[in-house]
Amino acid sequence: MDQKVYQNCVAILKEELVPALGCTEPIAVAYAAARAREALGCFPERMAAECSGNIIKNVKGVIVPTTGDLRGIRAAAVLGAVGGAPDRELEVLSTVKPADVEEVRRLLAQGLCEEKLLDTPAKLHIIIRMWAGEHSSMVEIIHAHANVVRVEKDGAALVDVPHTEEEAEGEGADRSCLTIASILQFADEVKIEDVRELLDRQIEYNTAISAAGLTEGYGAQVGPTLLSLYGDDVKVRARAAAAAGSDARMSGCELPVVINSGSGNQGMTVSLPVIEYAKELGAGREKLYRALCVSNLTAIHQKSKIGKLSAYCGAVSAATGAGAGICWLYGGGEAEIEKVIVNTLGNVSGIVCDGAKPSCAAKIASSVDAAILAVSMAMQGRCFRPGEGIIKDGVEATVESVGQLAREGMRQTDTEILKIMVSG
Repeated sequence: MDQKVYQNCVAILKEELVPALGCTEPIAVAYAAARAREALGCFPERMAAECSGNIIKNVKGVIVPTTGDLRGIRAAAVLGAVGGAPDRELEVLSTVKPADVEEVRRLLAQGLCEEKLLDTPAKLHIIIRMWAGEHSSMVEIIHAHANVVRVEKDGAALVDVPHTEEEAEGEGADRSCLTIASILQFADEVKIEDVRELLDRQIEYNTAISAAGLTEGYGAQVGPTLLSLYGDDVKVRARAAAAAGSDARMSGCELPVVINSGSGNQGMTVSLPVIEYAKELGAGREKLYRALCVSNLTAIHQKSKIGKLSAYCGAVSAATGAGAGICWLYGGGEAEIEKVIVNTLGNVSGIVCDGAKPSCAAKIASSVDAAILAVSMAMQGRCFRPGEGIIKDGVEATVESVGQLAREGMRQTDTEILKIMVSG
């Protein structure tokens, strides 16, 4: 295949498949706070966390990892200031100690941190400000969870990266090179040594947190509920494995995951069903690696049209990627995999994102179920037709139409969801 496209695919996977401890939105807030304290040079006397509506939505209902039960913007920001390790980026809370959590509880009770809704067109936008005596600091993150574009100390810039609030995609590998055809060619031809380390870590981390979700009673226990009701058929195991990872992650499990498109839930949804089907089919390690290239890049291709944060549930795009990977394991070619994508998107693209919280596990289970149905339909030559709802003529046009739905059509939906969530 074209070497520029090949190298872009490898670079995209390296950018996207990174480890994160805890839901990425509170982690991004904690990371910004840890960087702000580092810039300030001492602990703040007061601080303010200004966040876009989508950040507030995705932090409100999820437990901040390492805290046991603390939720929300203030808790994430104060914990980042107290115990965060700024050099660890999305694993910023990996060094937090029990004494740090107790200190956070005390400081929250004292009202150390103010929370504000940031007036910004950017979906992912965080500004943390700190003050101590005559000194101050500020850190700004925009468009990506660890994308620090400005750091200030006493009003002077320490970091200043040119950016605009309107741009949803920052610098990095060129995602415009992705098509379903190029993704499948890459999966067939990729040199395993170029992706082995990334995918080994994805398999190891995401399998471990899924196992915790199945055995340790996290959240609403969607994963265990599926297994107890429907048995251990692979179609059930695939749904339960992904849901259980979310059960654990949304409810404070301290195990890291490898994310996809900036999301741990999407990282688990795109990988764990594929891993379960590979076990069932007796696929070797190399075949699993190639199937994960299909699933990860198919999800990223969709999200490049949607944007990182939206009222469109990311479990849908991730499960669509998983369906593509499962179909590839069954020997499906380009025609069948395109049908899987169209069938999944034609089914569950109406699921909305109302923030990160335990019910994400159920949305993941529903989306993976739709993807599994889509695989069965595709392998029998069945597909929804162009003109039926949002389905267009061809997979790329359908992916574009879903991107338009999520990016443009759901703007007001996003606003109304936030209003509902913050109204009490």
